[in-house]
Amino acid sequence: MDTMLETSQLTKTYRNQRGIRNISLRLNAGDVYGLLGPNGAGKTTFLKLVTGLIRPDEGKITLFRQDLIDHFEAGMQHVGCMIESADFHDFITAGQYLKMVGRYYPDVTEHRITQVLEAVGLISVRNDKIKHYSTGMKQKLALAAAILPNPKLVILDEPTNGLDIDGMVMFRRIIQQLSEVHGTTFLISSHMIHELEQLCNRVGVIVEGQLIREGDVRDLLAGGQSLEQFYIHELESRKGEKSVV
Repeated sequence: MDTMLETSQLTKTYRNQRGIRNISLRLNAGDVYGLLGPNGAGKTTFLKLVTGLIRPDEGKITLFRQDLIDHFEAGMQHVGCMIESADFHDFITAGQYLKMVGRYYPDVTEHRITQVLEAVGLISVRNDKIKHYSTGMKQKLALAAAILPNPKLVILDEPTNGLDIDGMVMFRRIIQQLSEVHGTTFLISSHMIHELEQLCNRVGVIVEGQLIREGDVRDLLAGGQSLEQFYIHELESRKGEKSVV
């Protein structure tokens, strides 16, 4: 399988000593990888590192088998991302925003903008100013921007915040179609653990900046437990190890 993203001993520590330490993982073509962990565990830091928004203190990031720092522009042409909460210029329309995003990528046409707006259910409001959008509508627009360039890898940080039931179904449909039909790889950080259980073929658990467990969902849940039960067990095991020490 082609490797889309690989990190080796990735470390980033802030002044308050939070961050991540020695995280090594690999995403192959078509993977839908869920990143689980408590608030402040380091998930967003990891996503910022692999999208080049911040630089690591130590370790290596390989994107499409090339070093991210040495080949940043070439690599990011094939990456779509949504990191932290969606933030927009409220005085422009959704269509204008996606046209602006499209300038950073090759071959994004007006037809493609229409396609993604239809996919996320915003085509009827494409000419409305973003300031009139609800939180859920802004999340949909952020997802539209992430998939706009037909990326090989999509990185999403809490992408379902603010979505209603219809929005959740739409999100799941888009991820499944892109991964299964087009072979798109996804790295998704989310607290919506039931959604991740339905979507992901692999998951990793980050606690206190360390990747404490990862693997295929099918193997991790072989005993009949849910992903939520698995996750809680991993957190409790971690607490138990620390209390013994």
